[in-house]
Amino acid sequence: VQLQAYGEAWCRLGGSLRLSCAASRDVKSVPIMGWYRQVLGKQREPVALISNLDSTEYVDSVKGRFTISRDNARSTVDLQMNSLKPEDTAVYFCYLYDSRTYWGQGTLVTVSS
Repeated sequence: VQLQAYGEAWCRLGGSLRLSCAASRDVKSVPIMGWYRQVLGKQREPVALISNLDSTEYVDSVKGRFTISRDNARSTVDLQMNSLKPEDTAVYFCYLYDSRTYWGQGTLVTVSS
């Protein structure tokens, strides 16, 4: 499976960005899709995950600001990020788990104060 991420990469404090990720295969049966992020020198952390039953999980720091969604017909998973803060600055990775883990190429998101 290949994951291709798209989306804006920069905004100011309080702004909004949207990331999209397209999978190269059908994802209807994929148990988990989502987004991770990584800051230089730190471990990659899960930001938002969504199951094939549309149940979602968010890291506490983004609850109420980020929304994850998936479109099985288009094989995509999106991350809408609102009220962005400088501490959201990181490389964001699209993620898919289906008996093994797949990663997208990473998108640098920068939030300027």
